[in-house]
Amino acid sequence: MDETMNRLLMLCAGLLLSAAAGAQTLADPTQPPPESRLLPAGADMAPVVSGPQLQSVLIGSHGRQVAVIDGQTIRKGEKFNGATLVQVNKNSVVLQSGRHKQVLTLFPDDAKKPAPKAAY
Repeated sequence: MDETMNRLLMLCAGLLLSAAAGAQTLADPTQPPPESRLLPAGADMAPVVSGPQLQSVLIGSHGRQVAVIDGQTIRKGEKFNGATLVQVNKNSVVLQSGRHKQVLTLFPDDAKKPAPKAAY
């Protein structure tokens, strides 16, 4: 009985090893298609933006005006990187440092262009 059990175990182990050896590696379904690697450098890439980025604007009913710039919450009159937040609009803010004014917008110029219509 022990010899029969040993042979059965050896047979099962052999079958498992041969099945594992023949297994194929599967392609990752989350990877982009290989064709995407053939695009020329810089094609369909978002423009590189330099400087601070306006991420959100909050204008409250009781006069509260807040902007989120580069992840920092700044109220009107407070400083961000040495510049004072002097104006908050629904889509933009104005930072002033001395005589220099910088306007940050929620929607850069490229985003204002109408999106191409989908063909159905």
